[in-house]
Amino acid sequence: MAITEKRLSTMVLVIGTGGAGLRAAIELAESGTDVLAVGKRPKEDAHTALAAGGINAALATMDPEDSWQQHAADTLKESYLLADPRTAEIVTRGAALGIDDLERYGMAFAREEDGRISQRFFGAHKFRRTAFAGDYTGLEIQRTLIRRANQLKIPMLDNVYITRLLVHDGAVFGAYGFGLDDGQRYVIHADAVILAAGGHTRIWRRTSSRRDENTGDSFRLAVVAGARLRDPELVQFHPSGIIEPENAAGTLVSEAARGEGGILRNALGERFMSRYDPARMELSTRDRVALASYTEIKEGRGTAKGGVWLDVSHLPRRTIMERLPRVYQTLLDLQMLDITREPIEIAPTAHYSMGGVWVRHDDHSTDVRGLYAIGEASSGLHGANRLGGNSLIELLVFGRITGQAAAAYSQGLTAQPRSAAAVAQARAEIDDLLAADGPENVRALQRAIRNTMTEHAGVVRDEAGLTAGLAELDGIEKRMEDVGVHPDIAGFQDLAHAFDLKSAALAARATLEAALERRETRGCHNRSDHPDMDPALRVNLVWSPATGITRESIPPVPDEIAALMEDVSTDGKLVE
Repeated sequence: MAITEKRLSTMVLVIGTGGAGLRAAIELAESGTDVLAVGKRPKEDAHTALAAGGINAALATMDPEDSWQQHAADTLKESYLLADPRTAEIVTRGAALGIDDLERYGMAFAREEDGRISQRFFGAHKFRRTAFAGDYTGLEIQRTLIRRANQLKIPMLDNVYITRLLVHDGAVFGAYGFGLDDGQRYVIHADAVILAAGGHTRIWRRTSSRRDENTGDSFRLAVVAGARLRDPELVQFHPSGIIEPENAAGTLVSEAARGEGGILRNALGERFMSRYDPARMELSTRDRVALASYTEIKEGRGTAKGGVWLDVSHLPRRTIMERLPRVYQTLLDLQMLDITREPIEIAPTAHYSMGGVWVRHDDHSTDVRGLYAIGEASSGLHGANRLGGNSLIELLVFGRITGQAAAAYSQGLTAQPRSAAAVAQARAEIDDLLAADGPENVRALQRAIRNTMTEHAGVVRDEAGLTAGLAELDGIEKRMEDVGVHPDIAGFQDLAHAFDLKSAALAARATLEAALERRETRGCHNRSDHPDMDPALRVNLVWSPATGITRESIPPVPDEIAALMEDVSTDGKLVE
């Protein structure tokens, strides 16, 4: 039976219903612009809901000397000078307004007794500038944005998988997709498209992402449409992912656990951060803590299961219950572990794509006219190390700005050519996969990619490993030509997995090729065969299948920001 196509039309289509997508949709709706938001998973369960620790803004509620300039300086310093200073300025200047917006929507922040928004230290921030709601800040933000979107009656489609952006003559005119439950096809016409569908950390074996999210969807959609990727090799490995149970490996223990005074020890009982960053210890940056843990494990001082210990049991029970309730509940649920009494076994886990779709700094527009990318799908703010709490504020700031830009673009169009050929191509892509009846299992190939990336492009990399990884990927891509796709009574998940696999393969290739090109150690990118930072590689690596890798220079840091930056130190930054 032929499945009919449902045709929808809107001024701006938002792909992704996490924090970034919802904030953009809200901005559009508040300005009176017609908007439709589409997500492949229920919006209540978007990845944003997992963000635990907090959201950054130089509100100066706790430390009056804090300023947006200092926030920008901290962000640029910890990016190892790969962040775009213009992007950092836009986010840090706009951060307070982002918090105001959340308050306007009814967000319940933790507060001091006198009513001030409470702020706490997060690794490598000079001042206390991380606002929070317990240790479930992302979940509270997501709920707040959903509530506001519902008030505005924003149309939202859950469980719809977008497979291709529709492009004609270098301009986007919508997207094509299908319903995960019933296979219903969708042709969505739109003047502009905002891509907010996350990053690519699920292509590693141990990751803080759940199954079937962050498989590189944004990267593939953008690249196939004609956009490019920037710094795909710069992937943040979070220091504290749990090891067990296997089906939850990589689930995060919030950095708030370290922020509140948690201590890291190796299997010998040594508080090992004194070897890597004696000044900041457990409050050091994510890249240093992850590398420290990796090094302890690699050199034989890890636990029997290949981890280290994070201990908060010395903290008052009340502190744990008030400040770390989600960590407490998660460990109780998954391991029957009481963190008020026992330490937590953790290891580094793939956590955040700091690179992403190439965008302009001011409005996050891409190489494709009418196409924008925001949130973890985009690039420019984080460079080689993202400060904890910066991603949540970024999605609020650029959700607002990009929503305005997309509305203006739509209103400025005199006409919009469409292409029947582009729709036919998107339709045929699904038809061909549904007809595929080869011997290769899609899930097995996804696992093969995760194994390759974990083995050859993890916390520490080298030329031989990356080259071997590319050779393995060649073989996996060859096998992908013989997949079998079999929708069943439960729905069209198998078809979604086939598209996830396509996305993962593209994201893996971009990551491996860029990691090979970056022959230096900088931030999250550790090359054991190139242990030093190379000043000539203070560039962004821009990748596309058409052009390969090109180097893009980074604008200078403004004097007022540079004056507040301490030298980027590599002390305690060891490599294998």
